[in-house]
Amino acid sequence: MSPRRARTDCTGGVFGSVLAASVVVGAGVPESFPRLRLALLLLLTGVVFWLGHVHARLFGARPAQRHLDRGTVLHVCRDEWPIAEAALPSALAPAVSPLFGLELSGGLWPALAVAVAGQVGWPAAAARRAGAFGGLVAGTAAVNLVIGPLILVFEVVLTH
Repeated sequence: MSPRRARTDCTGGVFGSVLAASVVVGAGVPESFPRLRLALLLLLTGVVFWLGHVHARLFGARPAQRHLDRGTVLHVCRDEWPIAEAALPSALAPAVSPLFGLELSGGLWPALAVAVAGQVGWPAAAARRAGAFGGLVAGTAAVNLVIGPLILVFEVVLTH
């Protein structure tokens, strides 16, 4: 990965944040899902999707006859790591929710809020690092802010 891409590519972070929001919404109603179980589900789902992306990059997009060396594998693992990394803040949210007086099963809403914040924050930060100003940063944040609630709307519409 080039230094410029490393500083401005937020694809994995956005994807991982959308994934985390999807996991939270799919977990069910806030009163029915224990914090630890949600945190583990978020972490494990992030790691599984990271592995899936690593596998896809190593074998799905590569010519079969090309030699695969350790350096290439490590490079792809690092490139795709933001997918798993993006699940961490959402997984920590239910774990620390008791510090804010939330009940044992009250971690879904904080986890969802953190996931949506990640969806907005990753691309906004990347746009700023790439030199974008004002409207473009706000525009990318707004687009990603719409994606998170869409997941929630779909869940509500499909289950009611």
